[in-house]
Amino acid sequence: MEFIDYYKILEINKNANPDDVKKAYRKLARKFHPDLNPNDKEAHKKFQQINEANEVLSDPEKRKKYDQYGKDWQHAEQFEKQRQDSGQESYTSEDFSGSDFSSFFESMFGGGAGHRQAKFRGRDLDAELQLQLTDVLKTHKKTLTINGKGIRITIPAGVESGQVIKLRGYGAPGVNGGPSGDLYITFLVEDHPKFKRVRHDLFATVTLDLYTALLGGDTTIETLDGKVKMKVNPETQQGTKVRVKGKGLPIYKHEGQSGDLYVTYEVRLPTELTDEKRALFTKLSQLK
Repeated sequence: MEFIDYYKILEINKNANPDDVKKAYRKLARKFHPDLNPNDKEAHKKFQQINEANEVLSDPEKRKKYDQYGKDWQHAEQFEKQRQDSGQESYTSEDFSGSDFSSFFESMFGGGAGHRQAKFRGRDLDAELQLQLTDVLKTHKKTLTINGKGIRITIPAGVESGQVIKLRGYGAPGVNGGPSGDLYITFLVEDHPKFKRVRHDLFATVTLDLYTALLGGDTTIETLDGKVKMKVNPETQQGTKVRVKGKGLPIYKHEGQSGDLYVTYEVRLPTELTDEKRALFTKLSQLK
């Protein structure tokens, strides 16, 4: 069984603190992400190793076991139980080289002659999926590459940043024929430059010229799925808020229902006035 140095994969040392682990993971995950390296098998493999290393080193309990038992940290409890039952001494990864320690575990759990093969469930894996705000307008499918395999997942309409879905059996393979672990995917929805999201509602600012604000009229505003013509009431004040019903985001798991878009009007004053316009405004200011 090949030993994998998770610290080496994340390009950090064993004294790295949690922030160092997080920064290293994000940097390397961006560099080797399959979406940026669609035809690069080595990059895909590296990305999987990076996720695996981060899963262990970002979790204090898992990291402690890994530091003590090496790559086979997930079998630490079974190993200790079997060691105690057989009356053997306690060992850690410091007593072996990486590959020797993994081979020692293998002999303890079925790889060596005379030992009963024990089945162990594979560990769960975590992954993140970056989405644009427009990606959550409709339910659709997307293919991800996990452990060298293409997995087609459904991205539900209205999903929020931080929500997690579980794919049963898509984690790390089991040991000695044991079942595979599960894959947990966390959705990360990026902020939009024009719209602020609050659950399923959207908020935006729209600029009105002074004449439309004073006299009323029509203005065209952008929504996430196209443009909409709005009627502006006469004497609309700076900061006036209006609701555009149904132009927010879909409500998660409520098919056919959507939030609203709330627009705040910002009145733009005219600049570079001609003498004629300045005279008209002067005359207007003198009316009582």
